[in-house]
Amino acid sequence: MTATHILSLIAAYFGVLILISYFTGKEDSNESFFRANKSSPWFLVAFGMIGASLSGVTFISVPGAVGTGMFSYMQVVFGYLFGYFVIAYILLPIYYKLNVTSIYEYLGDRFGIVSHKTGALFFFISRVLGSSFRLFLVASVLHEYVFKVWNFPFPLTVIISVLLILLYTFRGGVKTVVWTDTIQTLLMLIALVVTIVLIYQQMGWGLGDFIGSEAIKKYDKIFFFDDILSKNHFIKQFLGGMFIAICMTGLDQDMMQKNLTCKSLKDAQKNMVFFSIVLVFVNFIFLLLGALLFVFAEAKGINIPMIDGVAKTDLLYPEIALHSGLGLPVAFFFILGLIAAAYSSADSALTALTTSFCIDFLNIEERVLNTQKRTRKTVHVVMSVLMILVIICFYYILDQNVISGILTVAGYTYGPLLGLFAFGILTKYHINDKLVPYVAIISVFASYILTNLPSEYLGGYQFGYELLIVNGLLTFLGLILIRRK
Repeated sequence: MTATHILSLIAAYFGVLILISYFTGKEDSNESFFRANKSSPWFLVAFGMIGASLSGVTFISVPGAVGTGMFSYMQVVFGYLFGYFVIAYILLPIYYKLNVTSIYEYLGDRFGIVSHKTGALFFFISRVLGSSFRLFLVASVLHEYVFKVWNFPFPLTVIISVLLILLYTFRGGVKTVVWTDTIQTLLMLIALVVTIVLIYQQMGWGLGDFIGSEAIKKYDKIFFFDDILSKNHFIKQFLGGMFIAICMTGLDQDMMQKNLTCKSLKDAQKNMVFFSIVLVFVNFIFLLLGALLFVFAEAKGINIPMIDGVAKTDLLYPEIALHSGLGLPVAFFFILGLIAAAYSSADSALTALTTSFCIDFLNIEERVLNTQKRTRKTVHVVMSVLMILVIICFYYILDQNVISGILTVAGYTYGPLLGLFAFGILTKYHINDKLVPYVAIISVFASYILTNLPSEYLGGYQFGYELLIVNGLLTFLGLILIRRK
C-alpha cells in the first residue's frame, strides 16, 4: 500500500466525518456543543466511549508493549472494571443531581471558587499532556509511513492532523463526537479482527491453535503475586488500575462530558456498565494481538523498526500491517483503524478542553449572550494550537513506551483531583479554599520526590501505577490540615 493510497484513504475517511459534522452541527449552539442537548442514546455513547478509551495508544502501544512483558497490563484492566462501577454508582449520581456542564463545578459547589479552578486546571494539564501523548504516537506512524515519503517535516504532519480534528468538531462539538466516535470504534475493532484472522491464515493455524501453543507462553503471563516490592505485583496494578479508571474517566471532563449527554442518570449508568464489561474483553484481544505480532515477526524474520538506533516496539504493528506481505486488506483496515483510534480520543479531548476552559475559567454562561458562541469558537482554535505545540515538543523529548508515559503522567496530575473529590464525597468538612492550590502542588512534588528515591531507600519497593493513590492520599491529608468545621 503506497503513501498515495494511504493519503487517499485518509481523505475519504475525513470526508465521511465532515459529512456527519454537517448534519450534527447544524444547530451550532453552545448547548449543543457542550451538552448535545441532553439527547444522546446511551448505547451510542457506550460504544463510542470504547474507541475514545482505547485510542491510538491501545491500538499500537499496547500490542507493542507485549514484548516487554506487558500482558500484566490485564491486571490494570481488571482494576478498571471496578473503577467504572464506582463511577456509575457514586460519581454519576452527583453530576446528574447538580446538573453540571463541567464536572469541576462540583468542587466549586462543595468548597469554593478556588477549589473549582484548581480542579479544572489539573484536568487541563492532564488532558493536554495525555491527548498529546496519544496523538503524538499516531502522528509518528503517519509521518513514518506516509508523509515522510514527500519529505514533510514532522511538525507539518502534526498540524495537518490537528486541523482535521478542528474542522469536523468546530460546530457540533460533543454532539458530533458522540456519532463520530461510534464509527471510529467500529473501524478500530474491524481492523483488530481482520489482522488476527489474516495472520492466523499466514501461519496455518486454526482458531484455538495459537492460544494453546508453546509460542504464546513467552508472553502470556498475566498475574504476578511473587514480589510485592515489584511494579507489576497484582495488588499494586489492580488498585492502580481501579483508581486510574476513577480519575481518568470519572474525574475527567473529556470522558464524563459524553456521559452527561445521556437523557437520564439511569441511561448514563447503563452506558457505563456496558462499556466497562466490553472494554475488558477488547483490551485482552489487543494484548493477544501483541503476542501474535511478536510470534509472527520471529517466524518471518521481521525486525522491530528502529528510529535513531533505538528499537521502537510501538511500530511493530504498522510494520507488519504495511510491509510484511499480509495483503491489502490488513493494510487498508490498519490505516482506517489507526486513524479511527487516534481521532476518537483526540476529537473528544479537544472538545472537552474547550468546554472546560469556557465554563471553568471564562464563565461563558455569564457573558453577554451574543458573544458566547464567538468566545467558544475562539477557544476551540486556541486549544488546537496548544495541542500542536505540545505534540511537537514530545517529538524531541519522549523516549519511553507511550502507554507507560500516559499512566505515569496521570499519577501526578490526577492525584490532586482524586484527593479533592474523595474529601468532598467522604467528609462533611469545609476547607480554607484559598489554600487548596498549595496543597495540590505540594502533593505532586512530594509524590515526585517519593517515586524518584532509590529503591534501596524504600526497602527495595518500586512504585508503579499505585502512585496515583499515594498522590491522592497526600492531597486528602493536606485538606484535613486546612479543614474547617
